[in-house]
Amino acid sequence: MTIKQLYKLYQEHPCITTDSRNCPEGSIFLALKGEKFDGNQFAQKALEQGCSYAIVEAPSNSPEGAPLNPPEGGKGGSFLSPFGGVGGGFIYVEDTLQTFKDLAREHRRQFDIPVIGITGTNGKTTTKELIAAVLSQKYNVLFTQGNFNNDVGVPKTLFRLTKEHDIAVIEMGASHPGDIRTLAETAEPTCGLITNVGRAHLQGFGSFKNVVKTKGELYDFLGRRGESLVFINVDNERLMDILPDNVWVAPYSSNAENAEGCTCGEVVACDPFLKFRWRESDTNLEERGEQPQWYEVQTQLIGSYNLDNMMAAIAVGLNFGVEPAQINEALAAYKPTNNRSQLTVTAKNRLVVDAYNANPSSMRAALENFRLMEGGPKMAILGMMGELGKSSQKEHQKIVDFIGQCDLDEVWLVGSEFQAIESPYRKFADVDEVKAALAAAPVEGRLILIKGSNSTKLFQLPELL
Repeated sequence: MTIKQLYKLYQEHPCITTDSRNCPEGSIFLALKGEKFDGNQFAQKALEQGCSYAIVEAPSNSPEGAPLNPPEGGKGGSFLSPFGGVGGGFIYVEDTLQTFKDLAREHRRQFDIPVIGITGTNGKTTTKELIAAVLSQKYNVLFTQGNFNNDVGVPKTLFRLTKEHDIAVIEMGASHPGDIRTLAETAEPTCGLITNVGRAHLQGFGSFKNVVKTKGELYDFLGRRGESLVFINVDNERLMDILPDNVWVAPYSSNAENAEGCTCGEVVACDPFLKFRWRESDTNLEERGEQPQWYEVQTQLIGSYNLDNMMAAIAVGLNFGVEPAQINEALAAYKPTNNRSQLTVTAKNRLVVDAYNANPSSMRAALENFRLMEGGPKMAILGMMGELGKSSQKEHQKIVDFIGQCDLDEVWLVGSEFQAIESPYRKFADVDEVKAALAAAPVEGRLILIKGSNSTKLFQLPELL
């Protein structure tokens, strides 16, 4: 059975579930494996609960999970079919995850629409949501929900594609070399955008050089594909250095002096929400015989670093024919969620909540922006940055050293990585110690930055502040 043949079976049963607790009648169960679970062990249960087929791995690949010899009267085969064969409800394959990705790619190939791939160290989720908001002014847009940006989330997103969609925006995350290449080969984007490259997931990548190389795998795919479009921030020298020669380019910039060749913008104010202005490139305007015009947008995002994300969304919107007024409306209306650049005003304090994730570049950017914000006294509760490997202590020390330049009234450092760092700031082993401290001595009347990796669970603190 080839992937095309398996896809025909999917067309007859157009619902794939990877959760044996959710088995719609007539669906296909696909058994994925993780570090702490093996979906193959639940395949028989999935068939009994309503699935018509279960895609599982051959017993040699899943010695404890192969669903052979089902209970009397149950669905399923009691024999091992050849690779890709069907045994009474079970479809045996060598690698279920690879099959999932191959099927998703086959599904994506049924739709001749633009597909925009987005990756980057910081800002990719916010940029994805801004682009989706802008494009939704004119099109029916499929876009990645939440952070479904890995080798399971991307296929799940692709399977949501229907004939009703005009365009797709697919976020791609990476923590190891080769991750973006694999995701690009699954989603087969026609356009691409890398927000930036920074020192994140160094434990998995091994070096910053590998971070750049892995993010650049999106460019590599688009270059091999040919007739592809890259949206690029020309202010970023690292991205410009790895840009392929054989792609179309839509440049943008956060420097107003680049107006001649780029769609560009600049910060107007950031107190605390970003207000900026932008205009199309002189080149584009001259081609249409139009005069330069500046547009001003008041956003609901905190941080001047979000200007790059805004400019990316503008560049994409213009390329796909969204009118400037529609772009401005979408950007002004966008409100962040999931603890990303949110301003929360409580009865006691004003909180800048950015507790979804953290790496050296995003932590520094958050502190730089917080330093410029008006109000006070200022307090920062900073969680440790995960997955930095051998560079972890060095990178945490750099952040502690930078804090000294930020004129903060009080700083709390949370997590094991900060424990060995020399600093004059108060330290906490984990978020529970912070919660105990707040219960013993409530904090009031402060402007507070809450920033850290999701694993430190600082998202639990706003309700206490």
